[in-house]
Amino acid sequence: MGKQIKRRQRERKGFVLDASVALAWCFRDEQDTYSLRVAGALLSCEATVPVLWRIEVMSCLLTGERKGRSEQADTANWTWYLENLPIRTDDRSDPWTFDSILPIARKYGLTAYDAAYLELAIRRGLPLATLDKKLRAAAKEAGVEIFAA
Repeated sequence: MGKQIKRRQRERKGFVLDASVALAWCFRDEQDTYSLRVAGALLSCEATVPVLWRIEVMSCLLTGERKGRSEQADTANWTWYLENLPIRTDDRSDPWTFDSILPIARKYGLTAYDAAYLELAIRRGLPLATLDKKLRAAAKEAGVEIFAA
């Protein structure tokens, strides 16, 4: 019985990772103490992301290249780094899009993208790691804990 409880505790340990935090790792001018602590937390726990996370991150990295903030080699290095972190995609987000994400976006005045992170945190009962002030405020209002790394 003790082993089952410990296994369940390990499975529950984690958080929802918003793209804003991961992108702060990729662009030095966006790095801060919080984002670096979240990166360090991945040594002992797993992050969960909605299906859109990789596309959102890739879009921002590509925009960084186009604006001269980074080069293709930087993007290649960061995508390799991100792919090798303990980040799990929640493939069950898609069926919830219209039934849950849209109402959450409306209720809290969020984009559908940000609402996807909040919906995932609510549904999975996980804290949310984000640098987005509006998403943080919505999480607080929704009763979702902000991940404290």
